[in-house]
Amino acid sequence: MKKRILSVCMIALLVFSMPFFSTKQVEAAVDKPILDGSLLTFEKESVGYDTKITRGEDLLTGYSKIVRLGPGKIYAGGTTIAAHDVETIRVSVLVERAQEGDTTWSTYDGWYKKSENTDRVGSNRTLEVEGGYYYRVRCTHSANDDVSSSFTDGVYVEEP
Repeated sequence: MKKRILSVCMIALLVFSMPFFSTKQVEAAVDKPILDGSLLTFEKESVGYDTKITRGEDLLTGYSKIVRLGPGKIYAGGTTIAAHDVETIRVSVLVERAQEGDTTWSTYDGWYKKSENTDRVGSNRTLEVEGGYYYRVRCTHSANDDVSSSFTDGVYVEEP
């Protein structure tokens, strides 16, 4: 009986002391501007993971990535991974840009890569871009007939 009371007291002490040991600062998402689902950030990089559009057995996952390399320079790309070797696998990469206050993203650059009889494909580029804009990467991932898409948050790039 004493052990049970002691256990209950220890659990209660643990539960009530947890808020005092939290070290992560939580920020409300409404404080940051959002454009078409992407936060407009001053972070150095952003990765976006896929959301399934169709249900199938071939496509496993996909992601988009953007990295600010310096003023006027970004790394942009995407990867598609299949659950097994597939006949055709693709990643289409679209680089978009916007300024704070814009209501839509505009297309800046785009490309795609296709591979056959494999389980993954990736494509990336280093781009010289205009500063003063937020840039994001949006990808379409496909493995045979399975399709999904992903996009990153907007990363601000300074003037060179």
